[in-house]
Amino acid sequence: MLSLRHITGATESHLIDIESQRLEEQTARAYMKLKQAALGNGVDIRIASGFRSLDRQLSIWNRKWRGELSLRDKNGEIIDVNALNDIEKLWAILHWSALPGGSRHHWGSDLDVYDPRPFDADKSLKLELVPGEYVNESGPCYTLWQWLTQHAHEYGFFFPYARYQGGVAQEPWHLSYRPVSSQCLKLLSLDALEATISALDIEGKPCILDNLPTIKKQYIDTITEDEGWTNIWCGY
Repeated sequence: MLSLRHITGATESHLIDIESQRLEEQTARAYMKLKQAALGNGVDIRIASGFRSLDRQLSIWNRKWRGELSLRDKNGEIIDVNALNDIEKLWAILHWSALPGGSRHHWGSDLDVYDPRPFDADKSLKLELVPGEYVNESGPCYTLWQWLTQHAHEYGFFFPYARYQGGVAQEPWHLSYRPVSSQCLKLLSLDALEATISALDIEGKPCILDNLPTIKKQYIDTITEDEGWTNIWCGY
């Protein structure tokens, strides 16, 4: 039974180790089936990021708010954090980074994936997790993306950020295991999220709490529910 601590990333008791990452157990089993099927079709998959704890997401958030990590606009261009007021800063961070306590990576059901072969063959290549690496024919993860758009749903996975819908940026690398993530999303109520944020030492707390209903609706609840995903890039 998943609890509030599970869905806000405060505990890791529901996770197992896989590929130097951690995933929820059902998700890990489904991922291995997906991986084996891909390998049988000449496609390799590796996890770039799985579970992300509440503390880690909080660290990312606070460093971005303070300008210690780069802040980017919707086109990926670096923004001067000092030129933004609090509300502008809030929306800028949320476009690329989840609110601590509200990240799908807390659940262990969501993972970022990539094709390791181009990077193993050319050590000068660095995975950046940007759409062009996946949706452009010359991108190192294009073949993987093509295969996943056709077959990931057969193993219970879908792309929650297949298209930009006014909240989170498009993420063609982000897979979610629907049987688990759908339960987690239902459990993450506005009250639960408010209690989590209120208890954190988080930068911008007053601004976050004032805008929490909008944040939840636009950046947590708004996802792409497609069973499959047509091979069309719906960019910005």
